Amino acid sequence: MKREPGERRLSVRQLVLRYLLLLAVLALTAGPFLWQLSTSLKGPGEDIYRYPPSLIPRQATLANYAGVARVIPVWDFALNSLKVAAANVLTNCVGAALAGYALARMRFRGRRAALTVFIMAMLVPVESIMIAQFVTMRELQLNNTLIGVLLPGCIGAMNVLLMRNAFAGLPYEVEEAAYIDGAHAWQRFVRIALPSVKGTLAVVAIFAFMGAWDDFLWPLIVLSDQSKFTLTIGLNFLHGTFADDQRLVAAGTVIAVLPLIVLFACLQRYFFRGVGEAAVKG
Repeated sequence: MKREPGERRLSVRQLVLRYLLLLAVLALTAGPFLWQLSTSLKGPGEDIYRYPPSLIPRQATLANYAGVARVIPVWDFALNSLKVAAANVLTNCVGAALAGYALARMRFRGRRAALTVFIMAMLVPVESIMIAQFVTMRELQLNNTLIGVLLPGCIGAMNVLLMRNAFAGLPYEVEEAAYIDGAHAWQRFVRIALPSVKGTLAVVAIFAFMGAWDDFLWPLIVLSDQSKFTLTIGLNFLHGTFADDQRLVAAGTVIAVLPLIVLFACLQRYFFRGVGEAAVKG
């Protein structure tokens, strides 16, 4: 492979050290999930606490996943989580894109103040406003509803700032040409700006889905009806009822993680795309 001008060739020692560090990071990040996956596939005759540990099950079985469904209505909980997460992705992508475009491209009185408010909102710990959120949901009669779970996080301040920075990085010349051709603000947003920030939009979608899917504390506070529990709350029953059967706990964990893996696999090509690529090409 041809080296770039000025690129320094790494020594064998440096290459070995680099790959050892990469393997260490991989073990720390992917290791716990691989351990849970292995535990979820082990049969009742295998010792999951053996030393040295074994990641490859000797008696691989899917019975643990069926056992989770027998203990709790895991698929109903997963459907509730999917409803909240999908709605959270939609509201964050639409709301953050609109707000980010307005903050980056449109001139209006109070724009700097609005940007400051979004920045300050990121500095406020969620736990400090949770009581106020609960009282608000109660006054709106949204307690014990999935809408009540969704509403506080339907548009995140971080997502708005991400979209604002993405739109601000686009070249003005492209929009100016569209403006001269008679395109109004909505057409410039939909046809030029939005297709140019697919990478950032994918990041917002992934973060919004992960935040809603993995949230535990807020659904635990606002929900009381078991039929409306999300997956994170429902899986907690596995720890209380079958605390000694870690195979069921591991199977429930894998069920909860799989949708996140599928989402990232679908959006990864947009996730790593540079901001403004489509605008420069178009």
